[in-house]
Amino acid sequence: MAVVGMILHHEREQAADLARDAAAWLTERGHEVRLPIRDAGIAGLSELGATDEEFSRGLDLAVSLGGDGTMLRTVDLVAAEGVPVVGVNVGQLGYLSEVEPPGLRMALKRFLAGSFELEERMLLQVAVDAAGELEGEPPGAIGAYDDGSDSHLPRLAGGSFLALNEAVLEKTPMGHTVRLGVSIDGEAFTPYAADGLIVATPTGSTAYAFSARGPIVEPTHRCLLMTPVSPHMLFDRSLIFAPEARVRIAVAGDRPATLSVDGHNLGTLQRGDAITCTAASGSARFVTFGPRNFLRILKTKFGLSDR
Repeated sequence: MAVVGMILHHEREQAADLARDAAAWLTERGHEVRLPIRDAGIAGLSELGATDEEFSRGLDLAVSLGGDGTMLRTVDLVAAEGVPVVGVNVGQLGYLSEVEPPGLRMALKRFLAGSFELEERMLLQVAVDAAGELEGEPPGAIGAYDDGSDSHLPRLAGGSFLALNEAVLEKTPMGHTVRLGVSIDGEAFTPYAADGLIVATPTGSTAYAFSARGPIVEPTHRCLLMTPVSPHMLFDRSLIFAPEARVRIAVAGDRPATLSVDGHNLGTLQRGDAITCTAASGSARFVTFGPRNFLRILKTKFGLSDR
């Protein structure tokens, strides 16, 4: 018996339909099916709901029913447990999805029969170092930081996070450019005056880093990419580092910066606070059913000609 988890796009009815169909097909054959509690409610499968902590425990496979955003959420839920993930593309063409909706049952049959391969993708480990904890609050607490604007943003005071795509330290929504000091493997590099800095994995090279004119990197490669966002300086190039590199970015000016990991805003860092980005010890594991032609995906995504 296999234990299969399903995560679905919350706003696409087709994803809920696929979840119901796959759940019925699997349970009829004696397999266990789980969904996160909210996903289970949306699909009308509340009896299969599990908390985030329970969801990934003992899973044999996680099925993502949506686009790349749903795949990011799936990886976030299961990567720490090393659970393989298969993506079903519900919506526009995504970089991460392996299967189209009509092929879901066949994909499940092939996985259960052992007729598949695993593609390892590098993950980013993002450690937050708050130089001075908030007065009167324990380490790791979230408080408020007054940046002089009309808004009070949550202060992120520590933590460690995994990312499949990227970590971004950038100006606050209503703020101006930020000054960020960068060091590599403990050696100071240079301060940046920019809207932000992106540290991305090869998988993330086609996400936010791409829109900031960063390079496209084949997704199974292992490296760290650092790309500035709208830098106010002559040096505006992306840098590519070895996967063993430790990239530390510290808030060097009086203006705060916000930290986002795979598109989720986690909070605000102030002067002296920093993040350290390294390759994670584990990897995301994607189920494939044959060679994955990344160049063909690029050509389709961007309408590139063969000639």
